[in-house]
Amino acid sequence: MDDNRVGALSGSSNLSNKVLTVAIGEAHTLALTGDGCVYTWGRGMFGRLGTGSEADELCPVRVKFDTSEEKKLKFVGIAAGAYHSLALADDGSVWCWGYNIYGQLGINDDFSMVPRLMDHFLDSSSLDSITNESETKRREPLKVCSVKAGGMMSIAIDNLGILWMWGNCPHNRNTTESVPVSSLESTFTPIPVQDFYGRTVVKVACGNQHVVALVSAGETYKGEDLVCYSWGDNNHGQLGLGDRESRIRPDVVETFNHDSPWAVYDIACGAYHTALLSVKKSPNGKIEYTCWTFGLGDNGQLGHGTTQSAVKPEPVKELPQHVYLISTDCGLFHTSVVSSTGDVWSWGMMNGLGLCPDASFTGTDAGDAISPRKITLERPKFHDPVQISCGAAHTVLVANGGYKLWSWGRGQSGVLGNGKTMDILGPSLLLWPPLEDFKDQDSNNVTEDKLGNNGSEDVGETEKRLALAMEEMKLLQSKLSIVERYASILHGSIFGKPFAEEDIPISLRNEGTFDIAKEWEDMLDSADRSKLIRLELFYRNMLAGVKDKQMKRRIQEMIKEFLPPSTSAKTGENSVQNGQGRVT
Repeated sequence: MDDNRVGALSGSSNLSNKVLTVAIGEAHTLALTGDGCVYTWGRGMFGRLGTGSEADELCPVRVKFDTSEEKKLKFVGIAAGAYHSLALADDGSVWCWGYNIYGQLGINDDFSMVPRLMDHFLDSSSLDSITNESETKRREPLKVCSVKAGGMMSIAIDNLGILWMWGNCPHNRNTTESVPVSSLESTFTPIPVQDFYGRTVVKVACGNQHVVALVSAGETYKGEDLVCYSWGDNNHGQLGLGDRESRIRPDVVETFNHDSPWAVYDIACGAYHTALLSVKKSPNGKIEYTCWTFGLGDNGQLGHGTTQSAVKPEPVKELPQHVYLISTDCGLFHTSVVSSTGDVWSWGMMNGLGLCPDASFTGTDAGDAISPRKITLERPKFHDPVQISCGAAHTVLVANGGYKLWSWGRGQSGVLGNGKTMDILGPSLLLWPPLEDFKDQDSNNVTEDKLGNNGSEDVGETEKRLALAMEEMKLLQSKLSIVERYASILHGSIFGKPFAEEDIPISLRNEGTFDIAKEWEDMLDSADRSKLIRLELFYRNMLAGVKDKQMKRRIQEMIKEFLPPSTSAKTGENSVQNGQGRVT
């Protein structure tokens, strides 16, 4: 191929391997790539993966959309609720799949195992109820620009800055009376939030039944003139309004009103708590960044150093104030933040990992993190971080400019995307790019090269070799999983906790060699008293078992030596089984 064609293919390949954003549900993850494709992995129940079945996927797989050959869609947005998923195409169309008992897919079915096109946004007739005739005439055609999901609800923002909601969400009814959030009826038809008409909704996040939005102070968005609003369920103070009263209509979070010195630029909602990132410019030009949290704090998910809940936004004081915080997200009971310098912090349930209390590890790893805990790798920082996202009990970090993904936390159903189902307590590389893409890219390259030059060479043999290589890699992954489980069992029996990546000796990680004598000495030097006692008991029992076996073997040898061959075997066996070591 000529240089131009090689460059084009290389550029396309790079975009297909680059993750722009991820979205996480209760136990599944979506990833959007630079070439407009959507990938998914994790738990498949209710069809939330969009693969056509409820089977779990341990590695990323591409989501297929039922479109005509003439209309190749490029996707520009993704979102994940607890058990459902959304994808936004560049033509403004919205596709949904998964659980739908509350209408969160925008269709009148219980659930969908494959992506379904929503037809409610294809015309703007529903806008007539909130616009007058002259305004309607000068408006542009309706087009969805972003999508969000949380719990059992779905949300979209259109090109006019209007916010739409459907599913089990706090609807904006045309009433001023107080209506309990719990009495709301679900709907599969998107409903516009009328309170913000005439202004621009810039960003939105939602939890189980509460919503937080950043809205322009005036009719147009000028960059930093955003006001923070919240509404919905407020039993734990997750609206940040200073009380625990639920709201059916949006209310201003006074800490971040129009006159606030803090400009909020990122928002995230957990099931019952909220996190915000803000920036403040001092008169001397110094910039200060702060993460604020409020709502339920029982598991330390607010990061305030206590397990108390908060009804107003409070700063997470242990984070650095003069480092740009790129991204934050909330899981079910944990919160994570990543900075531009590559540092990652997490706090909340089970040492900030989000793991449930029945997780099988003890010692220094147990307990909730009530203050930010730095998540580390063999190197202290993650290169070129992009985004962090939290599920119910796992976390995914997009780093290296989108070309590497790290995951940690609960591994059931393959939610970590590493081909395994084990819990991992430290960051591990996700299997990215997907193996199936190597096959597709190599097949395309071979076809372009060989058919383009010769016009007749068959690539069937190459495809067979690629298929065999794929099968071999899957077999190796299976063997690796077995070896890791075996290593974890042995490690747990000695050290009392599962095997993790940081437990691999430095010499083995860096040089591929293992000096067991040196590593043993180093391990003993670094072990505390409790670990040394545990080791002593373990090896004392092991040594006793070896000595007992030696004694039994010696008795058998003596019997064979002094008794006739015809009776020695049977007599020796009986003598040893008597357990006394006597010759009868």
